Amino acid sequence: MSTRLGGYSVGPYASLNLGDHVGDDASAVNSNRAQYQRLIGVPTVYLKQVHQSEVVLIEPITPDAIEADVCLTHHSQLACTIMVADCLPVLMTDSQGILVGAAHAGWRGLAGLGCKGELGVIETLIAALEAQTKSLGVANPQWLAWLGPCIGPKHFEVGSEVRSAFIVDPLAESYFKPSPLAHSGKWLADLAGLAKLKLGQSGVQIILGNDSGVQGDLWCTYSQSKLFYSHRRDKVSGRLAASIWLD
Repeated sequence: MSTRLGGYSVGPYASLNLGDHVGDDASAVNSNRAQYQRLIGVPTVYLKQVHQSEVVLIEPITPDAIEADVCLTHHSQLACTIMVADCLPVLMTDSQGILVGAAHAGWRGLAGLGCKGELGVIETLIAALEAQTKSLGVANPQWLAWLGPCIGPKHFEVGSEVRSAFIVDPLAESYFKPSPLAHSGKWLADLAGLAKLKLGQSGVQIILGNDSGVQGDLWCTYSQSKLFYSHRRDKVSGRLAASIWLD
């Protein structure tokens, strides 16, 4: 997981902005991406994320900017990468290290709104991973997930339409609290908590990373302005990256 530190961009994009679609100087973004690749030590494929659930199987020849919010690969030394600036990056692998995958989980993608078959990005990622393991002859894989930084439950204020999209599952109600601010009908949503709920319901037993509970502020892109970009906080901002690859 990158932070905003250690790159070449200036102004609101300072300094390791990896997004080439946010108004930053293209040469600075290219230098930042080269820096990030040097730091992680493997080639990276960047998606054009569209808040849906399109899937791409990453190959060594896969170009950047394919429209998708879910990616996976069984090739070693090739990073599946998700860019965020408040949305939640979800990284997954199996216990044998056969496959890796990643999903960009904004609230729309997480809820499945506008997605094919109305499956959210987590269900889509797991289905794609399971289909690929089957094609590779791997039986009964055990999945592990890691959740990265995202906007935390103290700052992710949403309207009733967002809550309604999730609480078709009654278990999701506990991840929404009435906003203490003077905005009638607004709610504070726990994005990482909702992702954990969906992962658990999909059979993922090992979920690491973002704890939106006691230590939620440490993972909050809105709160941690020195480390993380936040589109909601700053309006104009860079993008962070979360990557997973097979050695």
